[in-house]
Amino acid sequence: MLRIIRSRPAPSLLKASFARPIVFASKHTLPDLPYDYDALEPFISGDIMKLHHSKHHQTYVTNLNVAEEKLHEARAKSDVIAEVSLQQAFKFNGGGHINHSIFWKNLAPPKNGGGGEPTGELLKAINEEFGSFEKFVTNFSTQATSVQGSGWGWLGLNKATKQLEIVTTSNQDPLTAHVPLLGVDVWEHAYYLQYKNVRPDYLKAIWNVVNWGDVATRYAASKK
Repeated sequence: MLRIIRSRPAPSLLKASFARPIVFASKHTLPDLPYDYDALEPFISGDIMKLHHSKHHQTYVTNLNVAEEKLHEARAKSDVIAEVSLQQAFKFNGGGHINHSIFWKNLAPPKNGGGGEPTGELLKAINEEFGSFEKFVTNFSTQATSVQGSGWGWLGLNKATKQLEIVTTSNQDPLTAHVPLLGVDVWEHAYYLQYKNVRPDYLKAIWNVVNWGDVATRYAASKK
């Protein structure tokens, strides 16, 4: 009788065939500012911008890369516990990188379009949702001022309702249910050197350097 013998893969090969693939992403880097550190003065000082961008944002980028390297190592070992333990580091540092990358572009020197009011479809949507641009600014500033501890104030487009909403987030939590259009950092490192602990004064000043052109571009893209 002819016997058919089926070969079996070596244990090491069998284990490798079921291992999850490891994808090595390129490292995250600190984005360049689209203006000089002192370009937003007198509303946000050059010292604040330099510290905020080159130190604080850089720290989020560095720690995000470290967390990703540890995640790759954990996945290579199928260490689920280690993967789970890294989630908070991802959320905090990944959110910090995402939020600040939006924040820098949401700002512009007055001579380059910062300040004033939005126009076109964005202004129309703000007026329809909040009653007027002035009421929107008051509402936004009030909610951002009331953030306990550290966090962000946002104008976002609700992904489900397609309506503009003012949202606040804690720490470095990124928006998930909304498309971020305008984000204002209300961590003390964003204003303390100039405005001390008076957050309302910082929020009053920042409207002079909001880049409504960038916010409008994000709004138009969110509707596609």
